Amino acid sequence: MNTEEKIKLFNYVFAPKPSEKILILFDVPHDNISDNENWKDRRKMAMEWYDTFRAMGKKNNFTVKLMEFPATGLHNYIIPKKFIDIAMKMDLVIAMTEFSATSSLVKVAYSKDSKTRCTSMPNVERRMEKTAFQADYEKVNEYATAIEKILKNKIAADIKFSTGDKLHIDLRNRNPKKEAGNCTKPGNLINFPSGEAWISPYEGAPDELDVFGESKTEGIWPVDYFGDLLKLVIKKNRIVEVKGNGENADKMRKIFEENDSRRNIAELGIGCNPKAVVSGNPLEDEKVSGLHIAYGMSNHIGGKIKSDLHVDISYPKDAPIEAVTLTLIDKKGNKTELIKNSKLRYEILKK
Repeated sequence: MNTEEKIKLFNYVFAPKPSEKILILFDVPHDNISDNENWKDRRKMAMEWYDTFRAMGKKNNFTVKLMEFPATGLHNYIIPKKFIDIAMKMDLVIAMTEFSATSSLVKVAYSKDSKTRCTSMPNVERRMEKTAFQADYEKVNEYATAIEKILKNKIAADIKFSTGDKLHIDLRNRNPKKEAGNCTKPGNLINFPSGEAWISPYEGAPDELDVFGESKTEGIWPVDYFGDLLKLVIKKNRIVEVKGNGENADKMRKIFEENDSRRNIAELGIGCNPKAVVSGNPLEDEKVSGLHIAYGMSNHIGGKIKSDLHVDISYPKDAPIEAVTLTLIDKKGNKTELIKNSKLRYEILKK
């Protein structure tokens, strides 16, 4: 993207205003956390964004700071408190990181009386300037709003995967939300590039059991894990078993053994950015037109479960595993097939 394109994008997505304070954050490798080429380029990208914002600020009377912090080594592991404290004094915070800082930004954007809006960009790559960044975000907003409306008042979802596996997800007592590339108001928190709507499954938390009972989420969740097909057995919205052999299966079992809260099914999401492409990068993959599911933390997106991780796995067309169909069910038993032949049905979003 050239400078003019960046300025247009920044004005639409972030809308920086006179007298505002903007902070661009990025993490850096240290100790046993190794660097890589994409990470190096991301730090350069952060500096380029800083330069563009700084030039805009000189014309429009706002200020921008660039700050680095030691990488956490895990997605959504809380960053050092002193950086959270600094972020809380800003109007806009943009985190262009190797390890997702979204859970830390939740503390900033959603704190009581927060005036700060935040954008999390974990693993963002320069090539996205030619794909997901190029979307018409007015259209993305229309699509995300329509999906959010369709998800509302649904009590369940049935998913059929290209592996032949099936997963039933309980959606009772939850409200959907959207993320459409708008980070212009205090308290906003988005990922960028954007383009999705989501709902956290009903988890059967202690304060809900007496009224709603146990979660009905169950089935088989297939996962492509570093090239190996693993199958997660789901009961009552929890991962109870990892089926598979070899080193990667053992690694995934260890993830859940280290922290039991990671077993939670945290999100059912639908991407709706027509310019996003399947790349193996979760930040963009989950915005591709299709399904993604997450495990771990859900309290930051409308669920009840706290955890130290939130990990998304995407299933759009051309992904290693596809969600062939996604059927939503309402209280009357009416069904809406939102994904068919592994593709989001844009035609029903335009009604």
